[in-house]
Amino acid sequence: MLVLTACVTGTQVTNKDMESIVETSDEWIQTRTGIEARRVLDGNQSLRDIAIRAGKNALESAGVDPSEIDLVIAATSSPDDMFGDAPSIASALGINNAFAFDLTAACSGFLFATITASQFLNAGGHKKALIVGADALSRWVDWTDRNTCVLFGDGAGAMVLTATETAEEGGILGYEMHSDGNGYCNLQLPYAGEKVEIGPSHTATNGAYTPISMTGKEVYKFATRSVPEVLEEALVNAGVKVEEVDWLLLHQANIRIMEVVAQRMGIPMEKVLHNLEDYGNTSAGSIPIALAEAVASGKVKKGDTIALAGFGAGLSWGATVIRWG
Repeated sequence: MLVLTACVTGTQVTNKDMESIVETSDEWIQTRTGIEARRVLDGNQSLRDIAIRAGKNALESAGVDPSEIDLVIAATSSPDDMFGDAPSIASALGINNAFAFDLTAACSGFLFATITASQFLNAGGHKKALIVGADALSRWVDWTDRNTCVLFGDGAGAMVLTATETAEEGGILGYEMHSDGNGYCNLQLPYAGEKVEIGPSHTATNGAYTPISMTGKEVYKFATRSVPEVLEEALVNAGVKVEEVDWLLLHQANIRIMEVVAQRMGIPMEKVLHNLEDYGNTSAGSIPIALAEAVASGKVKKGDTIALAGFGAGLSWGATVIRWG
């Protein structure tokens, strides 16, 4: 069984606002990305704040007591604590009988975390898991780089997974995942610590990172080539035909990528779920936020078959086919 919810908060920054920050225009951004606005955490909010709120809402929606959760995974590449946010998120939610850890896979994070959790549930030692996808990449953009700063927003979504006896109850039908480190240079947030002297004969570095850098054309080519392939692999593994898919949900990076992938899959845009126009690219938060909105609006209904795909830095990409229930 799958039950999820979203928590999108922060200050809304529109494309018109971006015109006063960097040399760009609403038309330029919308034409190339489909984004109209994004949310940015203000100085009074932390990533854990919105992750905790998303987790609390997911537990309430599922009717699950915190004591029933066996596993918590926080999918994030921008934690408040580099050592990991998942244990503190679990504690704040009153989840005291689970083990918790962070999973870092950038924009593929929520999908990878969901599949990882499913393996623990399928093994039989765990019954219920909470997966939180949350990122605040606004912390790591160069606000003078119009090619990247217009893309990213902050947000969180969470889902409760419950072990079930049959697929008819809803759940993961099949999946596939890949990574290729040869392409990491096309989308990265690299370490850039400054050298310091420690004693007369040794050096170390003080920790720091550069802003996000991206080679947009290469990422576009990677996504439009690899995502259709991995979706087809996941569909074969799930025993589901393309025409049986009710909804296609891709990581919310760029509407042009979604259009190309849908066309190559033979899926009409009417079946493609998207909300990046309102939130931008929220990285690990994008899939759960978009899915939660689709469920809340009544678009996605119990029994629907949904093909999901995440892709991004690493480079990493993956897909899963789920039956909503």
